[in-house]
Amino acid sequence: MKIRLPIIFFLALALFSCEREIEEAQADFGYDFQPLEIGLFWIYTIDQITYFGENDSEREQYYLKDRIRSFYTNAEGEQVFIVNRQKSTNEVNWNTVKEYTLIQRGASLIRTIDNQALVTLIFPPKNGTTWDGNVYRDALMDNFELINSGNSIRVNQEDSDDKVTYRDIRYEVYEKSTGLVEKYDEVLTYCSRNDCLGDMLIDSGFKVQMLMTDNGKD
Repeated sequence: MKIRLPIIFFLALALFSCEREIEEAQADFGYDFQPLEIGLFWIYTIDQITYFGENDSEREQYYLKDRIRSFYTNAEGEQVFIVNRQKSTNEVNWNTVKEYTLIQRGASLIRTIDNQALVTLIFPPKNGTTWDGNVYRDALMDNFELINSGNSIRVNQEDSDDKVTYRDIRYEVYEKSTGLVEKYDEVLTYCSRNDCLGDMLIDSGFKVQMLMTDNGKD
């Protein structure tokens, strides 16, 4: 005996399938703002100025190449990606200077360099989201703010300048399907003697701008 299902059943099934496809398409958590895969690499130009005192500074320009070389699973079942960082002055001869790790822990991306863990991103990357970047290390709270402009997001790590004693400007920029494309740190202290207070005369600190020039997979 043939059983004929009412046409409404098929319509409901089709509607359910469409809704499911839409929901899956909308479930974009933005993980591709920092792709994690063995072989991915990023090359950056670095412009760095270090201030040792009044009218005493040193400038250095060089290149860094970060490449994900491997990963392992830690005791918590998380994939820990190991990034090899190399330095060059001519983009021909490269020397390894350190390795660091990237972990996607729940809704957080954690970068650990020199045993200092920093929550660099929160997923999904919603405009205006704030969090404590130092939550996984023994340090004072440091609130970060995410600014989403579509295919590019900026994480403001610090934006302070009293124009008298100090200046602290730090941010990172990520692009969809690429990862970190810019990092900027400007941490300065100004002369606070009576004869120079308020003149914004740099006493110590540094400026470092890191701009991506190439990326890919090898």
